[in-house]
Amino acid sequence: MDRPSAAELDADDLGFRHRPETDQSFENALAKARDGRRLTVDDAVELLTTGTETDGLDPERTEAVLTAADHRRREEVGQQVTFVANLNNNVTTACNTGCLFCNFKDTASAFEADSDVDHPGFTKTPAESREIVRDAVARGIYEVCSVSGLHPAFALDAEHHEILQGYDHPAREVNYKPPAVYDTDPGTYTEQIAAMAVDGVHVHSITPEEAYHARRGTEWSYREVYDRLVDAGLDSAPGTAAEILVDEVRDVICPGKIDTEGWLQATEAAVDAGLDVTATIMYGHVENEMHRARHLQRVRELQDRTGGITEFVPLSFVHERTPLYEQGVVSGGATDREDKLLIAVSRLFLDNVENIQTSWVKYGDEKGLETLSCGANDFMGTILSEEITKRAGGQYGEFRSFDDYVELIRSVGRRPVERSTDYRRRREITADEGPYGPQLGPRADGSPLLQAESVSPPADD
Repeated sequence: MDRPSAAELDADDLGFRHRPETDQSFENALAKARDGRRLTVDDAVELLTTGTETDGLDPERTEAVLTAADHRRREEVGQQVTFVANLNNNVTTACNTGCLFCNFKDTASAFEADSDVDHPGFTKTPAESREIVRDAVARGIYEVCSVSGLHPAFALDAEHHEILQGYDHPAREVNYKPPAVYDTDPGTYTEQIAAMAVDGVHVHSITPEEAYHARRGTEWSYREVYDRLVDAGLDSAPGTAAEILVDEVRDVICPGKIDTEGWLQATEAAVDAGLDVTATIMYGHVENEMHRARHLQRVRELQDRTGGITEFVPLSFVHERTPLYEQGVVSGGATDREDKLLIAVSRLFLDNVENIQTSWVKYGDEKGLETLSCGANDFMGTILSEEITKRAGGQYGEFRSFDDYVELIRSVGRRPVERSTDYRRRREITADEGPYGPQLGPRADGSPLLQAESVSPPADD
């Protein structure tokens, strides 16, 4: 049974100024979307709510929006569904930021050498990261995605360590403790990037939030930080940590994070440094449809300025093991209709972003395939290892094989296409019979990444 939509939450309880109210009509907004005209924030709100003049999501209007988005998808990117052969290598779960939507992190003090706190977290050394990536490249992957907690000992490089150690009270003033305090030294950001940049792999790492952490306590610009990371081997940057790019929402769910302007500045700096970037939205918690629409507007404006966003990634909030849920702030995540509408309106609103990604990790196979008819054209990657969603209560596994991709994508009449991280290289998989494997990577030869007997089935409880 569907839960109440975001529009039905009581904004007064959270003091939100922005509400899903407009002077536009749903019919006019839908007509503009069908005609391919650039949508306004009010148009997006009408489409996301299926009309603000009535309560709840109207099934017929919902279907009309999804159909318009699917038509736009066919016009812009055709029948191909793309995916990438990648590995997730998250360096550490140590983090003191305290985001209420997250169960990935562990309080950093638990990692200290003299701590007796038992915790499920981890920290990897650069040498360990290199070994993990080299093994995955040998199997055929060609992208490593790395998004990590903000470990207090993590600094950009040796110079950054020296600056942070110069503070009178570095732990309190700049969230810094030297590596010797901890059981495991994570190295520096540049050391981790260099360690992962082996054997021709594409390193996709350093979110805007991590870039902030990598410049804390200094007068360095984001551009200086990304320039040093590029020199170390960084190839592109993920646009996570965006959550909702409206500060009144961020003040509730992640008050310790950078604000909206900081996220935008860091992402623009990454593009200025020569990096492709992605952009995300994490929705389905305390925000409403006006917040979602304003988020889409900021992403579109950023793309107008930079042209560097390769894909937009809607991330539905997984609530089960998060503080927002445990503390009773939310009772669940987005409904199925909200998920589909968010993807559809992203396609219709972001007229300057070619690729819209859907997530089998967040949605599972059945709903993930359904969203491919709601405007999405990319189906993520093989992952090989996934911690963030799993630790928040996700139920859909950690690995997707090429055979799975081919079978799933063909089952809905679409064409499976292996693609590079930047979408500039593509290989349509036309063979009738498998097994299938990646061919675009430096060590990829078409062999499956994992043998069938080594692939664990998704958890079912």
